[in-house]
Amino acid sequence: MNKNRKIIIVLIAVLLLPLWMWLAWLLTSKKKLVAVIVDKTVEMSNGSQHASFTWVLNNQRFTKNATHLYKNSDDYFGFFPMENEKFRLKGLERFSPELLEKLSNDADIIYFTDTYGVYKNEWYKKKKEEGSGIIYGGMSEQDIELLKKMKAKHKLIISEFNTIGSPTSDKVRGDFENLFGLKWSGWVGRYFSSLDTAINADLPAWIVSNYKSNYKGEWPFHAAGIVFVNTNGKVVILEKGNQLLEALPSIHVDADAQKKYNLPDQISYPFWFDVMQFDSSANQPIAEFEVKTNG
Repeated sequence: MNKNRKIIIVLIAVLLLPLWMWLAWLLTSKKKLVAVIVDKTVEMSNGSQHASFTWVLNNQRFTKNATHLYKNSDDYFGFFPMENEKFRLKGLERFSPELLEKLSNDADIIYFTDTYGVYKNEWYKKKKEEGSGIIYGGMSEQDIELLKKMKAKHKLIISEFNTIGSPTSDKVRGDFENLFGLKWSGWVGRYFSSLDTAINADLPAWIVSNYKSNYKGEWPFHAAGIVFVNTNGKVVILEKGNQLLEALPSIHVDADAQKKYNLPDQISYPFWFDVMQFDSSANQPIAEFEVKTNG
């Protein structure tokens, strides 16, 4: 076999590698794993808030029943957008106590990806809707009841940022905190690569206006930093070079968890986060969130 022919065979094999990988995935045995996904902040049918979780389930060949993989646009509970500013709601709020009990028996995992919800001024874009009231959102009584049942049965529970933040009621939030040994401080934070309003289009206007209303109309920030926001509307800014040694927060994983779960020792985290306190007798954290201040 001459050299050119060998090169051609190698190139063909490389080009066909994605096909071989897809075929290998297709032939991998399916495994039933019932996941209850709750996403109340879906403004587009692609369901971007829970898309990564659905991808993981499908990539690992987990199925919602005996044969069918998960569909990102259908297999969740929450807000379902439709054309022409229409929508339908398919949340756990419609479940009776009996149905919640059945679901807690059937489900292996419950995953709360986002309960912030959808608001009128964000949804109705073709016509001016008075006010900015909520259409749908917040953790509900039915949500917390299912969580109680899942926890009692030692099922896997996953929740992300803003699970119990606004617009969840104080009562439901208190139930969640008591159930999991947590206490929300009322503060949330997020890293921004630039706090310069002329440069960073992703910097929310309401953050700037809230800060200015409390600090004589000033916004003296230009570098990267972290914005902290309280439920009372107060905004606190930590800026690199002033209060921060490094602007980008990081999550540090302890050695045992790295080994057990095959996790890296640390990862940068540039998105929104809750500031929580936890009961050490009820929780065993495996990672710590670090903000590198200069104090």
